[in-house]
Amino acid sequence: MRRTSKLTRVAVGVASIALAATACGGTSSDSGGDSDSGGDTKGLAIAYDIGGKGDQSFNDAAYAGLEKAQKEFGYKTADIEPTEGETNADKEQRLASLARQGYNPVIGIGFVYGPPMEAVAKKYPKTTFGIVDSVVEAENVASLVFAEEQASYLAGVAAAKATKTNTVGFVGGVDIPLIHKFEAGYKQGVQDTSGGKVKVISQYLTQTAEEGGFASPDKGKAAAEGQIEKKADVVYQAAGLSGQGVIEAAAKAKVWAIGVDSDQYKQAALANYKQYILTSALKDVGGAVYALAKSVQDDKPLTGTQTFDLKVNGVGLAESNPEFAKIAGLSEAVAKAKAGIIDGSIKVKTE
Repeated sequence: MRRTSKLTRVAVGVASIALAATACGGTSSDSGGDSDSGGDTKGLAIAYDIGGKGDQSFNDAAYAGLEKAQKEFGYKTADIEPTEGETNADKEQRLASLARQGYNPVIGIGFVYGPPMEAVAKKYPKTTFGIVDSVVEAENVASLVFAEEQASYLAGVAAAKATKTNTVGFVGGVDIPLIHKFEAGYKQGVQDTSGGKVKVISQYLTQTAEEGGFASPDKGKAAAEGQIEKKADVVYQAAGLSGQGVIEAAAKAKVWAIGVDSDQYKQAALANYKQYILTSALKDVGGAVYALAKSVQDDKPLTGTQTFDLKVNGVGLAESNPEFAKIAGLSEAVAKAKAGIIDGSIKVKTE
């Protein structure tokens, strides 16, 4: 039976990680070596998902965790950008290169690193690997997964309380099970809060990640504009870099946007639109990166599936925008829903 380490509250926390990244990270090159090397030193490396650094969301949250670990532990670090049109073989080579150079842990940011990491982890048993948003069955891999549906439920509560047209929108980057979790939780939160009176319009930008669903702000903008034309006055996006286009469209139309992963109200690159970012469904990718780095630093590396949910503050809902507290009943409704999810009286769907 595969060992699963117990996640402790001290290792994570949405509020404890600053989710804005401003510094530039390094890159790594292949330094040679064989499959028995790696893991001899403690240094943290992350390989970004589609969209790369600067998405003001998923990847930037991961970088914040790397930056925190670097400052606290004095780690050498590397953060590597993806390349357009790359294959699994390219990803495998990237992970292997980082392991050969002695980085430990090595973390793949995104489900796309699943098959490559499964192959590389076997070749470098001395290295602790981490993968975000996927499960890889290997003794030296920590699978860092999140209860996105729980944060999205809270976003749905917020949307139902904020809408004046009784129509809200959801824009998903790619039509895949991971993003279905965001949509399912959001729809359930909207319906439970409104008693079925609020309509949810959903759209996915692409069928595959290779088509740019997570990396095309223009696609996100067009989708949001279409939903706004259909009277949606709150639009929630789970679309990575494409979500910036959703937020831009909402701001232009002077309706509410709901961000994702990071507290997008606080992102400098989105400052021109911040007054229209009602809230963000938080996913503490930075906390997960930091937690794995800390476990290696403590010589107690996490392995197995690590689930970050509301109980451990691994997901949540931002309340940074002062307008959030001004909407009648919103803060109370979110607090009640959060308590219900944690105590089990509210069961959130994933599909």
